[in-house]
Amino acid sequence: MTSPATLSSTTGAWSPRLRALLITLCVVLFLDGLDVSMIGVALPSIGAELDLSTSTLQWVVSGYVLGYGGLLLLGGRTADLLGRRRVFLVALAVFALASLAGGLVSSGPLLILTRFVKGLAAAFTAPTGLSIITTTFAEGPARNKALSVYTVFGAGGYSSGLVFGGLMTGLGWRWNFLLPVPIALAALAAAFVLVPRSERVRDGGHDLLGAAFSTAAMLLLVYTIVSAPTAGWTSARTIGSFVASAALLGAFVAVERRVRHPLIRLGILRRGSLVRACLAIVAVAGSYFSWQFIVTLYFQDAIDWSPLQLGLALLPIGLMVAASSVFSDKLVDRFGTARIIAVSLAVMSVGYLAFLRLDTDPSYVTMVLPAMLLIGIGWIGFPAINIQATSGIDDDEQGLAAGVLQTSMQVGAAVVLAITSAVIATGADVTSSPHAALDAYRPGLEFGAAVAIVGALVAALALLPRRVELADEALDPVPEAEPEYVAGG
Repeated sequence: MTSPATLSSTTGAWSPRLRALLITLCVVLFLDGLDVSMIGVALPSIGAELDLSTSTLQWVVSGYVLGYGGLLLLGGRTADLLGRRRVFLVALAVFALASLAGGLVSSGPLLILTRFVKGLAAAFTAPTGLSIITTTFAEGPARNKALSVYTVFGAGGYSSGLVFGGLMTGLGWRWNFLLPVPIALAALAAAFVLVPRSERVRDGGHDLLGAAFSTAAMLLLVYTIVSAPTAGWTSARTIGSFVASAALLGAFVAVERRVRHPLIRLGILRRGSLVRACLAIVAVAGSYFSWQFIVTLYFQDAIDWSPLQLGLALLPIGLMVAASSVFSDKLVDRFGTARIIAVSLAVMSVGYLAFLRLDTDPSYVTMVLPAMLLIGIGWIGFPAINIQATSGIDDDEQGLAAGVLQTSMQVGAAVVLAITSAVIATGADVTSSPHAALDAYRPGLEFGAAVAIVGALVAALALLPRRVELADEALDPVPEAEPEYVAGG
């Protein structure tokens, strides 16, 4: 059903209320990205004060990934079933409370628990916020512009968190947890007033068994990926966990085929545009998170950069992502999503290849900065991925499509990062010298570049008219009219 807000957004200029709504949703997504990178900078201080071992300390980050990646799919569909406004408000309130608790606790296990709860809350706010936009702004230029601004805030939050993390850690690591609290509460108050009410799916029912199987499968999969580098990829524990996750996923599919009102309409996975968007987002996020993970370790541990120095060095990428909000929607309107995604991934791949020239005394101006600028250009295609994934999807399944896309991003990036970590672990001793560290990290850099290159090649295939036609016939057996700007993508 089309909401009144959607109708008003088709008239041209946005009303002040629509602008305020978009800003509120952007702030919440900004907090999600900010939280991840800020905490990463503070880990050494947290470990020192709470006396946590390195293996325990990793769960301060991994706990968030478990909650976020494992529950994203359920979060998107819950918003469709129970109402986007209700789910968004409750999840945002939980996020604020968990942030406050994280800044006050003095126990490692309790801190990890608050991180899991925050990830759980983000798993509901992220797809719900995206579906609020796609059901409020009319499909076409208005939605393209809104999604461009929205996705830029998410990426900008992650980049800005590195700088804020360095500053807050200087005051005390607890400020990394407390800083988001007043911002989240202000966004909650604004959302209470601005987020429109949406009709619940009256005949959707509640597929509790499917929800249990899908959530358990995603949680176990993410847990296995995160813990595999420590336990060993070929250990009985890791192999058994992968088998159990596959069994749970199989049980979920079996339930969805038989239940009257499934959690996921499996037919949505036959949409070519959604599948291509999911593959692209895995390539973009997986390659970048792996690259930044290595850069953070190498620049701080091997060549003695401070956290603030590193954050400022990476800032050009965040600034480029923010600047792209001015024109990314116009690029999509003119060239279509497929072209933008393929070109941006190709440029990003060139940036990773250029970064392979890294040495033990890198020049920031002549070596590091040019590579970062090319990688930053790659993020210009991120809004196009969101537009491609949600184009032509009915309003009552926008949350589902958003959940599928963002689950692909989180779980896919976790897979790529885990493999990168395993590749690094097989290298030389990274603590013996900068040269040894670089030798150990280089295979990880090469793997991240390979992921981006494969993503660019897959995206380029969609530009071949005959291949697109055959692919869409196979993936979309029932023809659906799509806007011109996503043709071929």
